[in-house]
Amino acid sequence: MESGRAGKTETVIKSVSEPFYRSFRQFLTERFGERVHRIALDGGFTCPNVDGTVTTGGCVYCDNRSFSPNRRLPRRSIREQMEHGMNLLRARYGTKKFLAYFQAGTNTHGPVEKLRRLYDEALAHPDIVGLMIGTRPDCLPEPVLDLITEYAHRCWVCLEIGLQSIHDRSLRWMNRGHDAACFVDAVQRSRGRGFDLCVHVILGLPGETPADMMETAEACAAMELDAIKIHNLHVVRDTPLEEMYHRGEVPLPTLDEYIRWTCDFMERLPPAMVIHRLSGEAPRDYLVAPQWCREKGAILRGIENEFRRRGTRQGARYRAGVFPRSFRTALPVLD
Repeated sequence: MESGRAGKTETVIKSVSEPFYRSFRQFLTERFGERVHRIALDGGFTCPNVDGTVTTGGCVYCDNRSFSPNRRLPRRSIREQMEHGMNLLRARYGTKKFLAYFQAGTNTHGPVEKLRRLYDEALAHPDIVGLMIGTRPDCLPEPVLDLITEYAHRCWVCLEIGLQSIHDRSLRWMNRGHDAACFVDAVQRSRGRGFDLCVHVILGLPGETPADMMETAEACAAMELDAIKIHNLHVVRDTPLEEMYHRGEVPLPTLDEYIRWTCDFMERLPPAMVIHRLSGEAPRDYLVAPQWCREKGAILRGIENEFRRRGTRQGARYRAGVFPRSFRTALPVLD
């Protein structure tokens, strides 16, 4: 195992058979005592950088249809979406317990009354044992956080907050409509409320060096988040990113580069942080590039092989409580 203190890192690999990182599947089995699967749900939400609340156009890389199956189907009720997803997972895996995962759009971008109605509808099903909510840091006012806290007293809850990068220049390029300080504020106001916090990041953004990506890792580690989703930058059709890619403006990483970056990134995360995802993907009809991101098995094997070659694992370079210098300078409130 690894232990890290500010300014010092110690690494000891106990066994080559020990997992190289703390996977979401492992966490769920420990938490619920059996295999549990997410049911992706579409509550009909938009985003504040789409509907004009903050800006328009959305994130340059985003088309919800590429990662949310329910956005590719005619609109159905939450209950109908859940039954459809459960039936598929029961038949394939024999799953008995499920998580209601509000995934498409920004799932706290609306009145509290609407949120409560949708969340209640999902949690009313007897086989639902937890709630996952995907959102943005600029859509978490206190009344919404209070509502989510209520649910955390009833079941396991995970709030997923999109960050993508701690570098504001990258956030501006993405048309995110918020800065890194907004994310830090959302995390600080969400702490101690009884629900897990998961951050989304993207590796391979244009203009970011490996050192820049590692600063994002160190910032996420210092904020003591519970979980993380790591994605490779990939291009899906009908997005501004597709146009940039075809104009030759956006270089994409090779599989070998992404594997190295991901291992470097995870080495800087706390050993206890749960890894919800290690790559981004899209259906064949939506994916433009790179094609290797559809080979999820090859990506996971590559990451494990790289850790094995290095003799390290998640947390090997973790330093507790140490924010990257550039991030601390930009956000003196962290001092």
